[in-house]
Amino acid sequence: MCTPCCISQLACCCGSAACSCCCNCCPKIKQSTSTRIMYALYFLLVTVVCAVMMSPTVEQELKNKVPYYSDVCKKVGARENCGMLVGYSAVYKVCFGMACFFLFFFLLTLRLNNSLGWRAAVHNGFWLPKFILLVACCVGGFFIPGEGGYEQMFLKVWRYIGAVGGFIFLLIQLMLLVEFAHRWNTNWSSGVKYNRLWYAALALVTLVLFSVALGALVFMGLFYTHPEACLLNKALLGINGTLCFIISLLAISPCIQKLQPTSGLLQPGVISLYVMYLTFSAFSSKPKEFHMVAALNTTVCVFPFNSGNESDKKIVTIVGAIILVGCVLYSCLTSTTRRSSAALRVCRNSEPETERARCCFCFGDDTDEYDEEKSGGGQNVVYDEQEGTIYSYCYFHFVFFLGSLYVMMTVTNWFHYNNHEIEKLLDGSWSVFWIKMVSCWVCLALYLGTLVAPMICPKRFEA
Repeated sequence: MCTPCCISQLACCCGSAACSCCCNCCPKIKQSTSTRIMYALYFLLVTVVCAVMMSPTVEQELKNKVPYYSDVCKKVGARENCGMLVGYSAVYKVCFGMACFFLFFFLLTLRLNNSLGWRAAVHNGFWLPKFILLVACCVGGFFIPGEGGYEQMFLKVWRYIGAVGGFIFLLIQLMLLVEFAHRWNTNWSSGVKYNRLWYAALALVTLVLFSVALGALVFMGLFYTHPEACLLNKALLGINGTLCFIISLLAISPCIQKLQPTSGLLQPGVISLYVMYLTFSAFSSKPKEFHMVAALNTTVCVFPFNSGNESDKKIVTIVGAIILVGCVLYSCLTSTTRRSSAALRVCRNSEPETERARCCFCFGDDTDEYDEEKSGGGQNVVYDEQEGTIYSYCYFHFVFFLGSLYVMMTVTNWFHYNNHEIEKLLDGSWSVFWIKMVSCWVCLALYLGTLVAPMICPKRFEA
């Protein structure tokens, strides 16, 4: 049992075979899914390395527990206490290497529409050489000469490239959220005519979404405002709450229902909840404010998590990091499907006559039949790309390229990176605050665009 599995894993690492688990009890996996998961694991590994590089806690632990830590750092040329391997400049160089890795594969897979050529074989296999290439790219950034100001020039230029790429990735992420809301409603609505329980599920989820969004609005009104201060917070809460209410009314208005019969309250519920999350995240990223309240100069407009309790701040930081990684991976893995790509081009891609209501609608329909291949007693692999590619290879790598820039800017707190620490991600900066707040309005504008676009350009949205 072990020998055939080891041979199959060797073929995966050094050949064009698809990767699979050695465990026989694992469900079958598609080759296209296996490939995207492997690239996502590479991406996640580098993201964790970047977070570690921005953590002085980890650096201190290494100093305390690794014998002759400083001497080893000097011998490998990483300066005293490995100062070259920590901080925002190290993250910039590592993310530069990861971005170059995905940009290389983007160029390699341009105009690739089948999985039979050597380029497709490189994309779907040879994971060990690709891992070595990724490590070499990330390490290569540290060999940029520091003399003559080349390193500072590189960091300055790469910062602005990262800001542009990160903003584009953020737009893709918001567009995918809008597409996700529409797809969720369309999929579950298709099951109503066969089983009325789907209607009950739609109503229940919609009620929960709006309840949580309204609760979040009240929560922020209580903890992020003050009767004598926090005018900006009050105004933004009022604006975002009003906009969410307006798009909810528009979604069920007769003029919208006439052109989009499946439009309902589920989509604005998803959008409203995400807007409330972004608003909360923006308020958490806002610098602390000091006002005279009751003749005392005190901190206001901040939640108790931000008031100095380190254990609470660590919990919020961990939760925020999990949400960040989840959003990035979801955007990278789903934006290259045919349905999502069509949504990003703003055209109709739903197929109501073939839509089948499912709880796990995000991960595609597993009813399609493809050839299976036994993996030496391990997990079965479904080769689903024999007749053509399921997703765009080059666009897949381009999204990961943008995701690399987005992670770089997020981990280094965008433009306020000097002396920034990953543990102090919630201490706040105005750049992060306004980026998240503008994201709220962009998300609302994108959803509003999907509602009114069929009225403006009806031919583009004809089935």
